[in-house]
Amino acid sequence: MGSQARTVCWFLLSLRVSAELSESSNFHLAGDYLLGGLFSLHANVKKPVSFNVLEVPKCKEYEIKVLGYNLMQAMRFAVEEVNQLSSLLPGVRLGYEIVDVCYLSNNVQPGLYFLAEDDYFLPILKDYSNYVPHVVAVIGPDNSESTITVANILSLFLLPQITYSAISDQLQDKQRFPAVLRTAPSANHHIEAMVQLMLHFRWNWIVMLEVLPVTDPNHAMGPQQQEALDNIFSKLQWSTARIIVVFSPELTLHNFFNEVLRHNFGDVVWIASESWAIDPALHHLLEPHYTGTFLGVTIQRVYIPGFSEFRLRPAEARPPIPNGTNLRATCNQECDTCLNTTEYFNNVLMQSGERVVYSVYSAVYAVAHALHSLLRCNQTGCAKDVVYPWQLLKKIQDVDFTLLGNRVHFDSHGDMLRQLDIVQWQWGLGQNPFRSIASYDLIQKRLKFISNVTWHTVNNTIPVSSCSKNCPRGQRKKPVGLHPCCFECWDCPPGTFLNSTDEFNCHNCPSSMWSHKNAISCFKRRLSFLEWNEAPTIMVFILAVLGFLSTLAILVIFWKHFQTPMVRSAGGPMCFLMLTPLLLAFGMVPVYVGPPTIFTCLCRQTFFTLCYSVCLSCVTVRSFQIVCVFKMASRLPRAYGFWVRYHGPYIFVAFTTAIKAALVVGNMLSTTINPIGRTDPDDPNIMILSCHPNYRNGLLFNTSMDLLLSVVGFSFAYMGKELPTNYNEAKFITLSMTFSFTSSISLCTFMSVHDGVLVTIMDLLVTVLNFLAISLGYFGPKCYMILFYPERNTQAYFNSMIQGYTMRKS
Repeated sequence: MGSQARTVCWFLLSLRVSAELSESSNFHLAGDYLLGGLFSLHANVKKPVSFNVLEVPKCKEYEIKVLGYNLMQAMRFAVEEVNQLSSLLPGVRLGYEIVDVCYLSNNVQPGLYFLAEDDYFLPILKDYSNYVPHVVAVIGPDNSESTITVANILSLFLLPQITYSAISDQLQDKQRFPAVLRTAPSANHHIEAMVQLMLHFRWNWIVMLEVLPVTDPNHAMGPQQQEALDNIFSKLQWSTARIIVVFSPELTLHNFFNEVLRHNFGDVVWIASESWAIDPALHHLLEPHYTGTFLGVTIQRVYIPGFSEFRLRPAEARPPIPNGTNLRATCNQECDTCLNTTEYFNNVLMQSGERVVYSVYSAVYAVAHALHSLLRCNQTGCAKDVVYPWQLLKKIQDVDFTLLGNRVHFDSHGDMLRQLDIVQWQWGLGQNPFRSIASYDLIQKRLKFISNVTWHTVNNTIPVSSCSKNCPRGQRKKPVGLHPCCFECWDCPPGTFLNSTDEFNCHNCPSSMWSHKNAISCFKRRLSFLEWNEAPTIMVFILAVLGFLSTLAILVIFWKHFQTPMVRSAGGPMCFLMLTPLLLAFGMVPVYVGPPTIFTCLCRQTFFTLCYSVCLSCVTVRSFQIVCVFKMASRLPRAYGFWVRYHGPYIFVAFTTAIKAALVVGNMLSTTINPIGRTDPDDPNIMILSCHPNYRNGLLFNTSMDLLLSVVGFSFAYMGKELPTNYNEAKFITLSMTFSFTSSISLCTFMSVHDGVLVTIMDLLVTVLNFLAISLGYFGPKCYMILFYPERNTQAYFNSMIQGYTMRKS
């Protein structure tokens, strides 16, 4: 075919309805793209149908386009088949006109011609509702650019236009193109099928070609076109992408692939768009050469019975057509060489399946069914109404019938849903040149593979096309340049992880979890808190048990000897006010052990500090009261009487306890008692469970008041160092208060330096030791005297001690 040049010129074939249609009428061959017009007249029209040509230029030497000729034959076959069906349009015969639209400039004249009246005049009217153009429907063109050009004209008149392979999404805009319908899926579905194909084979580094140099009508390459083509190939050879998607129209591809044959692209995968996915001429051009793997996205094949025989039907004998210059003259409409070329490619055309052919075929039937409805046809005939384009458009939009097992119906966008196939080009005797390897379901939006791909690679391995290699496990991708598929691999630091849905960012682990470097998930941190099986806990618990038992023993001893002078000199009833909080505090030591809770944190911040403050207040007021009896009662008798009469010691204890309670409540309101988890600064794998961090600030604040009580108690005890031996408690109180003061200062210092479980252990140890200092340091010596020196626990002995103190003073 490539060496043969044939005479080709523009031609217009109109689809007409007539009582009689001459089979001997000649028609002329189209070039690269086809635009067909359909229109219908009544069955009783007397005017014969003619096939007209407007200002036919001188025929040019041009190579035949096999696929275009095949589509033209499909339209003729469909029209003749409809005319032979007595039940579809009885009494009505369809005619057609077909025009070559190789270039965009060829579109305007046929479009105006189809809109004009039979005398080629297009009147300017205010209302075209009752206007009858030259045709009532248009089939084509086959590419989006030409379709949009024609649609901008035809849509103004609501002249139905059904395109069979223009897939641009612009055509879905019904405000702009209300009269356009399609028997092919839109570009969205084609692109989605390509994307799923690439995702399946993990290709993410793709070259996309959409604009290729357009040649002149003689397929000659000018200097500018050749320079542009050379620039494209230099970039292709420089690129590391091995997948090339070509969306360019078929017209520009012959010269492009001639250049491909001059270069080494054997390891490339070519992905073809609908415009050339099953082009037999390109398939034949590339047959003897090794140019890579060819895959294409095209419409699913549908077998049309009888079409292959019709395509090869020889022309009928007729007298030669004179070489006239008449406007209606034609050149070689039967095109003998077209038939020869079709015979040469017939095997390829048959094996490739009737894909786009069925789109043309179904478009003709859609118009025929719409006419059947509009003309209210029955078994005997159709109405003789005038057919206006806008009326026919509504009927075409509403058609819904089955044709060769497939549903013909247009959705709200004017599209007919048809399945797509992924085909692979093959060469060799007996092989299907366009073998289906996968199908794409438009409704489920899913690609289903039905056959393995034969790769033109070493050992038939799947080609790899990626700008950067995949990052190792746990490393994130840092984009380099403008393309997200070009990246560097960076480590995810500890405490972060790489989410499988986001390969470009390391996400922080939740506060209760942690991760190592380059992790893809987080693990729970090891929780750190004071546990029962730890040595410090056991030691402190033993001390607490010792304190509890000793305090309980003291309480029993004091209860049994409540009326004795020793107990009364120790404070009498106030002793039980001290012993009871001590006993409860020792019993509540377990709240420091185990995971902190709201209750345990509440106890730590309130119960222990209040119990300790009550004890210190009692010791302080007891020291003050002894000093008052011996040194101040005689000097300030009224004040001392007032102090005794209004129970001054208890008021003081209640007052200091109230202040302490107010401080505790204020601290709780200013912060929270909820336990929290904090990362161990020495080991991020560990989470320290503790009460709120402000708990330490509150503990320091509360300790400051305890320090003040300790200092005051120590001062009064020191003032009473010269009192009678039985009332001289300076040594014991000094011991207790000194220990309390020292331990509190130590705790404050420790808490300012350390953190975590050590603070909890230190806080518990200091608390237990302070309570032990009061229990054993203050009450211990008195119990010792009660148990081992009962003769000193008499009123006479105490009176003698007081008399001796008085005589020494005097």
